[in-house]
Amino acid sequence: MNLRKLHRKIAPILFIPLLLSALTGVAYRIGRSWFGLSDEFGDLMMFLHEGRFLGKPLVPIYVLLVGLGLLGMIVSGLVLVKQRKQSKPVKLNERRLHQILAPIAFLPFGISAITGVGYRLGKAWFGLSSDQIGFLLKIHQGSYLGSALKPIYVLLVGVSLVAMLVTGIQMLGIFRKARPQKQEIN
Repeated sequence: MNLRKLHRKIAPILFIPLLLSALTGVAYRIGRSWFGLSDEFGDLMMFLHEGRFLGKPLVPIYVLLVGLGLLGMIVSGLVLVKQRKQSKPVKLNERRLHQILAPIAFLPFGISAITGVGYRLGKAWFGLSSDQIGFLLKIHQGSYLGSALKPIYVLLVGVSLVAMLVTGIQMLGIFRKARPQKQEIN
């Protein structure tokens, strides 16, 4: 199976979990930082963000699979972008937007995936305390940027991920109308 086919096969599987992660991560951070929303709201967003709806034993597995899936999409996508050579100017469509965003967003996506997975697995499987592993969560949510820029960082990463997901899924043709079949006259 070539890389393009693999990328296209993995994308629909990861679409909903990654979309859920992006939307709930942004809602949590923006809701808590800018709107002062309640702890209950924050708990609900984290419940969805981490896949706690699957039950406690499956949370680290869910986080690991979604994180590894995102990393796989990043690596295969970057290889595909590097392979693509364009000789003529192309109009701005979902494919072009996807290709423009990919090299810009891959680093924040990768950092977010690695630190999010590391934090969750460190706590769940390796028994590390928040004091020992909390630095990964701080990196994951951009705390190193300060309280003013942290929600902006999370918003940009989340919106970029949603844009990549939407443009990517549109290229698969899943939601397109079927083209009318040409009828042959005999």
